Amino acid sequence: MNIHVQRINIFLKSDIKRVLLRPFNPTTEERSVKIIRRILALSEKETNEELNFIITQFESRHKNIKSFFLKRFNENYHNLPEKRMLTDEQKLLIGSYFTLEYSLEAASLFNPCIIWHPDQSGVAPGCRRFILSLRATGEGHVSSLEFRSGVIDGNNQITLDTSSRFVSPPEYENREDGYEANFSSDHCLSERVFFPFLPEEVNGIEDARFVAFSEENENKTYYATYTAFDGKQIHSMLLKTTDFIKFKINKITGPAITNKGLALFPEKVNGKYAMLSRQDNENNYIMFSDRLDYWDNKLLIMEPKYSWEFFQIGNCGCPIETESGWLVLAHGVGAMRRYVISAFLLDLKDPTKVIGRLRNPLLSSNENEREGYVPNVVYTCGGQIHGQSLVFPYAMSDFACSFAIVNLNELLYELTAKN
Repeated sequence: MNIHVQRINIFLKSDIKRVLLRPFNPTTEERSVKIIRRILALSEKETNEELNFIITQFESRHKNIKSFFLKRFNENYHNLPEKRMLTDEQKLLIGSYFTLEYSLEAASLFNPCIIWHPDQSGVAPGCRRFILSLRATGEGHVSSLEFRSGVIDGNNQITLDTSSRFVSPPEYENREDGYEANFSSDHCLSERVFFPFLPEEVNGIEDARFVAFSEENENKTYYATYTAFDGKQIHSMLLKTTDFIKFKINKITGPAITNKGLALFPEKVNGKYAMLSRQDNENNYIMFSDRLDYWDNKLLIMEPKYSWEFFQIGNCGCPIETESGWLVLAHGVGAMRRYVISAFLLDLKDPTKVIGRLRNPLLSSNENEREGYVPNVVYTCGGQIHGQSLVFPYAMSDFACSFAIVNLNELLYELTAKN
């Protein structure tokens, strides 16, 4: 039987106006010296006129653009042809020549994950405030991690908050126990973006899977696994936060970390951390560990079975606890690289046991969803249970995102019914 899926009439599309300030460097330091020499040859009047033009053109598109220009000047100070006193205008103008705008979402905005917001104050009864994480791709197919927020009410009506046109990366600190990334609390959630910064991720950040993890002290910690690409190989990374302002970042290592799509369980299982993974680009595995950052064993739990998943299967987010078992959204890839969203159920006490899996896809792209940057794909990185419904955002052919709602009891019945 096909389960009824309600598509919500919300389309979150790329906004090419969301631009980030990034360094712009010539191919050699010799060219940098030549550029600076040309700038310093300008008269005071010419310098002021050029700087005023640039500020007029770009200041409204960024917060603290002068601070970034000054930072870029300091990073190029060693290329000054001769060390001399410079005016503030000269420093800012030099910095502007070594700066560019990067449109984070110019190519695509996709692969969303929904998580309940840590701050539910002021929300009406029956409503929940949520955070949406998204993968944004721009020039050079470089991916970033962005955020949006919104509210879903008791009738499953979803309202997205207006997103800011401004975007700002965090300040990073390299510590002995990993990196720390701090956003300004003055920047709203939609302004916070993880643009590739660490050595492991210089070529992109992919598909964060967020989970609210129940600690032993009953507090909630938000973790996200994501895939980083350094241009040669992929790396599995772990984000940790309690407020979505301050984050810890660690690399996940171990013999069992060999592929993409890690999905952490929201609590320890039988005293150990548990994680779903795709070790071989084809099947679903489960792993257990005493540490979040090191995994050395894996167990195969599921192989492709139906025609719509013959090419590949994988998870589509972290397991969700229900009375019937661990509910996992999944993806299957079939002929013509057609991605669909499915689901399977694992035993609560022993999640190495698969209780049930859908015989038909839960969601496939319709005629309005199949055209895009990557055609014939629907994909999600995680959903949540709201009342008696499963709510999950999904990307449609990597050109936009929307939401789908499924009756939870209907889905669990189909997963537990005898085939």
